[in-house]
Amino acid sequence: MSSQITLNLPDDILQKAELWAQRSGRPVGDLLAETIELSMRPLGSPHPEERTPSSWTDQEVLANADLEMPDADDKHLSELLDRQKSGLLANGEQAELAGLMELYQLGLLRKAQALREAVRRGLREPLKS
Repeated sequence: MSSQITLNLPDDILQKAELWAQRSGRPVGDLLAETIELSMRPLGSPHPEERTPSSWTDQEVLANADLEMPDADDKHLSELLDRQKSGLLANGEQAELAGLMELYQLGLLRKAQALREAVRRGLREPLKS
């Protein structure tokens, strides 16, 4: 099943999408739909019992706003990324890297949600740009 929506894209993004669609011989809408799907896949599916940030206590909001990847995982992720950049990543390490990247991305998403909620509640000042 699919649904149709309308998006407003910056001109430069649309031009890039049109160019890539043309080069691949596909409609631009199909290319954009696949791109969105692929970018959402690492986020996984929300657990049905998972509470939303608006239902968290103030302490939970602040704890998640300060969330960081454990030091051992962060160090290992950096090592794997360095090995990948150098072209020295072993076959088994690719899956490990993908798993750590997924944890990292989910942590960033949770932290961003918590920061937004903390600002909404007045627990934190908005970030300066």
